[in-house]
Amino acid sequence: MIGLIGLGLTGLGIFVSGAAKVAVSYLVGFTFWTAIAIGMLLMCLIHHIFDASWSVVIRRQWEHGLTAFKWLAILFVPLVLASLFYQRDLIWPWMNPAHELHGGHTVGHDPLYVKKSGFLNVQAFVIGSAAFFLLWIWLSARLRKASFTQDADGDLRWTFMNRRTAAFGIPIVALTLTAASIYWVKSLEYHWFSTMYGVWFFSNCVRGALSCGVLIMVWLLGRGDYRGVLNNNHFHSIGMLMLAFTVFWAYVTFSQYFLIWNANVPEETFWYNLRELNHDGSTNQWWYVGLVILFGHFFLPFFWLLSYRYKVTPHIIRRIALFILAVILIDLCYNILPILKDPNGDPLPFLSVHLLWVLTSLAGVGGICVWAYLRSFPTAKLIPIRDPRIGESLTHHE
Repeated sequence: MIGLIGLGLTGLGIFVSGAAKVAVSYLVGFTFWTAIAIGMLLMCLIHHIFDASWSVVIRRQWEHGLTAFKWLAILFVPLVLASLFYQRDLIWPWMNPAHELHGGHTVGHDPLYVKKSGFLNVQAFVIGSAAFFLLWIWLSARLRKASFTQDADGDLRWTFMNRRTAAFGIPIVALTLTAASIYWVKSLEYHWFSTMYGVWFFSNCVRGALSCGVLIMVWLLGRGDYRGVLNNNHFHSIGMLMLAFTVFWAYVTFSQYFLIWNANVPEETFWYNLRELNHDGSTNQWWYVGLVILFGHFFLPFFWLLSYRYKVTPHIIRRIALFILAVILIDLCYNILPILKDPNGDPLPFLSVHLLWVLTSLAGVGGICVWAYLRSFPTAKLIPIRDPRIGESLTHHE
């Protein structure tokens, strides 16, 4: 019900703010939950390729989360249909060759677009997006089938099947998440160029999945389901991964900023200039959003997660996880929302009405994803009871 209400309110926002603002805001909410689902898929694949033991008792919850992919695919359809049949440049300007760019010329006559048109075209976008979801759904189905079936028969061949799935699944997910982030987010400003973008998106995917994993762990521990299953070392291990990917995100994001700043190429620097200064040289709201991301995405989680006590205290690490998820959302807003500009070409302020549609979209898409998880939850055992490493996981120590 929360999901349907959120989606309904987002749809009504079209009559308040217009289709473009609502569609771009919806893209933020959709990308946020898709990133978390991709991160859960990656965590399952990484678990199997390394034959990890500590994460066996947690892996089942990520497997339940993978059911969201088919619903996310359906929720992506309105964006595609609106861009194809309502207004080609509603979200992605490059979809309309007649879209007028700054300076008076159009996308169709833009040399930078012509050079990228082999990748940035409507047919490739639609076919590629469909392929991304089909591959993610297929990999998820293989992982879930093998894991759930092993609960019944205990056959080791399901473990080996998932390990083989991970061997080819990790490269597939790496390539598809990179292409998806470029198509859906980076191409909003198709003049911009960055070699780090797919890795930036990957880091947010994994951080989102780890943070959601913590929330589920604390929830199930509080309900009593995980009592006697989880111990401090499970929290410490997932907390160490959260710390590692906090540093990884900082490394990737700093590298992207520094390389662009150092090269000082106009096709690259304009992306950051838009998020710092207005056309008259005054500082805009996005400059402060960037500072929030700098301190909220790295410094605060980094220092919090250095503490052993913080990592193993459920209510504290839950707060850290919620904080990280909030800043991931702000990071996606920082990457997506500045495509909405005023008549002077300046990005619309962060604190404006379209932020409301980001929140309704977040609730709408998130409600459907959580419903999909809860719907899958009773279909399998709480933990993989016949996984060959379940004993090691239950007695996990540092």
